[in-house]
Amino acid sequence: MRERPRTPDRADPPPAGKGLELAYRYLNKRERTVAEVRARLEKAEIPEGEIDAVVAELVELGYVNDARYARVFTEDKRALEAWGNERIARALRGRGIDGDLIEAALTSPGEDDAEAGEPTGEFGRAVALLVQRFPVGPAAPRDRERAFGVLVRKGYESETAADAVREWARRAPV
Repeated sequence: MRERPRTPDRADPPPAGKGLELAYRYLNKRERTVAEVRARLEKAEIPEGEIDAVVAELVELGYVNDARYARVFTEDKRALEAWGNERIARALRGRGIDGDLIEAALTSPGEDDAEAGEPTGEFGRAVALLVQRFPVGPAAPRDRERAFGVLVRKGYESETAADAVREWARRAPV
């Protein structure tokens, strides 16, 4: 008796769809970058050609958008965790975002325009963080060092941090 060719089980997705199905499940948890999706599919040993096709489809449909990811990530880290540009850029590079997209996300229009005499931009955010974190102002040189350390750990450039500490100390009640 001749054996019939085996047909794939209906529960198994066709080989061409396995990568796409995996990618959709991966994107279901949170937004991802192109590099993160690609790495996940490579880890699952999806063939390179299929990975390229899946990534292209996800980008075309708007499910993966590195520019949007960089912009939203930057806004969130600034607003929720008071991160500086250096730390944000480092985190985005680690997620595989292109340098041009990082630069665009870190540069927001009108950021350096002064309003009502208040500092703005990176410097303004650094001063605001110090005022919020240390409302009394520096009582001793150790307080200035501590404030400087907070800003550097948050990802502010050393020069910006030093300027912000001086401004914070200047504003402090005597």
